Amino acid sequence: MFELATPYALMLLPLPLILWVILPQAKANQEHALRVPFFQFFENSKHNKSNVSHMKSLSWFLLIWLLLVFALSGPRTVGHPQVFKHESHNIMLLLDISGSMEIRDRMEGNAVHTRLDIVKSAAKTFVKDRSYDQIGLILFGTRAYLQTPLTADHNAVLMRLDDASVGLAGKTTSIGDALGLAIKHMQKIPKAGRVIILLTDGANNSGALLPLKAAKIAKKDDIKVYTIGLSSRDNLPLFGQAAMVDDLDEHTLEQIADITGGMYFHATDMASLKKTYAKINQLETTPQPKASVRPIKEYYYYPLAMALIMLSLWLMMRVKP
Repeated sequence: MFELATPYALMLLPLPLILWVILPQAKANQEHALRVPFFQFFENSKHNKSNVSHMKSLSWFLLIWLLLVFALSGPRTVGHPQVFKHESHNIMLLLDISGSMEIRDRMEGNAVHTRLDIVKSAAKTFVKDRSYDQIGLILFGTRAYLQTPLTADHNAVLMRLDDASVGLAGKTTSIGDALGLAIKHMQKIPKAGRVIILLTDGANNSGALLPLKAAKIAKKDDIKVYTIGLSSRDNLPLFGQAAMVDDLDEHTLEQIADITGGMYFHATDMASLKKTYAKINQLETTPQPKASVRPIKEYYYYPLAMALIMLSLWLMMRVKP
């Protein structure tokens, strides 16, 4: 369907004629008056209407003006609405950055990494794979902090993951408080498709809210919690550090998942973490509100180009040899 984006621009069409009629004639004794070719042209045309040359120039100018105004009005064609729908989740990532996450007992290739390095790398891959999801990020230790609210801007989430460092939120682990903060922010969005993914390598040893109490609140709000326990039990001691030091509370993580209808996953290295995220990637999807678009094709540049070409030709014809 053809339409004009700004039809009110057509009201400018009679402007040159209005200016020609209402502008006062310049007095001959004004020796220092500023000479403006635009107005001089109209004045000459007004007093030399029988002059064929001026009438021809006037016709050119009016045609150029017509094309410019038509271009300004935004001629375009708009197609029929095309409805599309997509399926996605609202996912809040909860990552443990307590003191134990700085232990260097993770092997990736021939290099040794901290637990947090491995977690961040796997989380980034997960975020990049969730193209249509809104994702938020909470980092927790002794306290829990919302780094990014639920957003489709995944680059913002990735940047906050890069900024995550051990001890930023304290050295202890407050799993219950992190869950409570996530639930609080997810209560503001529609219930369908709300998911929390909690990753930790320890046990709840600080905070005001108990993990199982938080899980019951999540269940009441229809929020599924998928828990990931990062363990060292299959790793060997590295560089004198007791990599076998492992206070992971798998029982509580399993209970949280069971209460909310989620699942618990055990991970020991990068490969198992990526497999865990791959399984979570296969979660049941939730239809999001339908959206529609109308294809638009603009045509303003055609009259604009013609006006510029005609203006160039007109100026060339008016140049005296």
